[in-house]
Amino acid sequence: MLGRLLFVAALFVSFCGCQSGQKSITKDSFGSTGDGKKVDVYTLTNANGVQVEITNYGAIVVSLKVPDRNGEIADITLGYDKLEDYIKDTPYFGAIVGRYGNRIAKGKFTLDGKGYTLATNNDENHLHGGIKGYDKVVWEAEMVERCDSVGLKLSYLSKDGEEGYPGNVQITVTYLLNNDNELDIEYHATTDKATPFNPTHHSYFNLAGQGNGDILNHQMMINADRFTPVDAGLIPTGQLKSVKGTPMDFTTPTAIGKRVNQNDQQLVYGKGYDHNWVLNDWDGKMNSAAKVYEPTSGRVMEVLTTEPGIQFYCGNFLDGSNVGKGGKVYEHRFGFCLETQHFPDSPNQKDFPSTILKPGETYSHRTIYKFYTK
Repeated sequence: MLGRLLFVAALFVSFCGCQSGQKSITKDSFGSTGDGKKVDVYTLTNANGVQVEITNYGAIVVSLKVPDRNGEIADITLGYDKLEDYIKDTPYFGAIVGRYGNRIAKGKFTLDGKGYTLATNNDENHLHGGIKGYDKVVWEAEMVERCDSVGLKLSYLSKDGEEGYPGNVQITVTYLLNNDNELDIEYHATTDKATPFNPTHHSYFNLAGQGNGDILNHQMMINADRFTPVDAGLIPTGQLKSVKGTPMDFTTPTAIGKRVNQNDQQLVYGKGYDHNWVLNDWDGKMNSAAKVYEPTSGRVMEVLTTEPGIQFYCGNFLDGSNVGKGGKVYEHRFGFCLETQHFPDSPNQKDFPSTILKPGETYSHRTIYKFYTK
């Protein structure tokens, strides 16, 4: 990336007897925050030339470069060239969000008979951890190696009372890149008080390349027969509704733009797709959640997860005000998100799977973004 300091440290790892091909990770300076904390960016590269850049500010994926069907490499995630742009203005590009990804109604919940009030930063609701969530802090970083992958382990202590949440939560997020062109994200956390906990990853993807037009011709398939309908504030009503006969039906490959502008109440509420789908056959094990195909490049992204839900958002609030990498302007619907998660507002929805992490428990969640071409 332009403007970065040159090579600071590098670790080249050979995996004898494991998986052929060399992987590498390098570390460079990415600047510093306003309070003087140094920030770095780490570049993970596999044997196929797939490359992911991750900064310890916000645990953000800064870029993700993968080949098309002709072997041409392009960056398929939206973002910025400079740290200061992430600090001053970003709609969560590439970040880990939490303590609770997605919305909590009116920023309030009751736990063990006690009421809690969270920071509200999405009209009257709490969104993605509040005013200063996990996307706006500096994480501790450690380069890691495994038999089949190279990666980055990021750690953060979310203190009791942060953004209104109870409990000191110690969280680690590990990004791993292997030679199967999989970006594997592992989450682990513990707490000393019961607390809602629902982190997720928030990359905006465009499989034609970042800044290269809208994503409406991407073919989407979501492994879900139901979704969670929302009210005008995008808070779930508590229902689990069938996608059949609605614009939410992605059980077969469908262009994102085919029905996005239909005069459907749910689409009006979200200004397009910004909803949670209830994944089929959830059992806490790794299952296929979604698949996206971009016809021009031939790139395919498959999402696998241990989570019960996935939020599909198609960049409805992008409006050209974000000037991204290489000076690319991000216009309306120039990127989409697939955020694996528990359901929005679960602390206030008794029939949704619980998101309460308790002392003595270890939270564990894994999501894989897998890339190939056809």
